[in-house]
Amino acid sequence: MATQTGRAKGGAAGAEYKATQRTTRQSPFKMRLVIDEIRGKDVNEALAYLQFSKKHAAKQIAKVLRSAVANAEYQARETSVSVDVDALYVKHAVINEGPKLKRFMPAAMGRATPIQKRTSHVEIVVAERGES
Repeated sequence: MATQTGRAKGGAAGAEYKATQRTTRQSPFKMRLVIDEIRGKDVNEALAYLQFSKKHAAKQIAKVLRSAVANAEYQARETSVSVDVDALYVKHAVINEGPKLKRFMPAAMGRATPIQKRTSHVEIVVAERGES
């Protein structure tokens, strides 16, 4: 269900590393509450926030963020470029709506009411912060 991808864009200074998780079984509205808190923060600071958050979405987002950092390390090894993991920050973090699981629930007088179980796509891009 979940896929993680890594890609490096540009040279060593402007490299971006991406991780994606698709069809996470939580509504996008609830996940956006958490992702808004980590956007623009350093990776270590964001992981610390997610670790102590009471929201269920924080676990899923932390997995994707760790995957983006791992992708950065892997790409650095593959291309023989040095990447300082402590200098990485969350450049782009977005929650998109995934496919809805459509179910029906019994209601009064033999009726059925529709239930939509919403899913989310988590996309996080980390990059190295400039030296300025």
